[in-house]
Amino acid sequence: MAEKRTAFTYPDVGATRTTFPAGYQRLRHRRGIGHGRDLFEQAAEHIFAFGMQKGVGIFEHADTETAEAGTELTVRLGIGSIGISAPCRVVYVLHEPDRRGFAYGTLPGHPEIGEELFAVEYDPTDDSVHGLVTAFSRPGAWYTRLGGPLVHGVQRWIAHRYLNTLPTSN
Repeated sequence: MAEKRTAFTYPDVGATRTTFPAGYQRLRHRRGIGHGRDLFEQAAEHIFAFGMQKGVGIFEHADTETAEAGTELTVRLGIGSIGISAPCRVVYVLHEPDRRGFAYGTLPGHPEIGEELFAVEYDPTDDSVHGLVTAFSRPGAWYTRLGGPLVHGVQRWIAHRYLNTLPTSN
């Protein structure tokens, strides 16, 4: 008997891979972290081990050690004992020669509705390596609707912090 999975909270599952859908806030941060194929591989390993979420301090639990399509995970958003658990599921993983990472989408109980991609890119033309975080989202709870632009500002701030967790080279 097949396991029944909780549905995502949005219809545009996988859209971080292509064109973001209308009706969502959009976020894209890309930053150079250094040079070399070795750095690219290290950063990919970090991302797949939920290193960005752990490095920012929001990782709570995942049902696999590394990101795989279908992995369910929970991040915890908040400060100290005041916080909200936010369930997600990995939508897809990228295992391309010059691009690695994964995207997760929101499940019921998450304060936002949408999807976020965490990736590293290697440019063989100049040997450069870039971290990338992209997302589309909209409020999924009354308190995120009430927070408006402040919530989007926090999302941008966390995206910058995600990139700061990546290994770098000089």
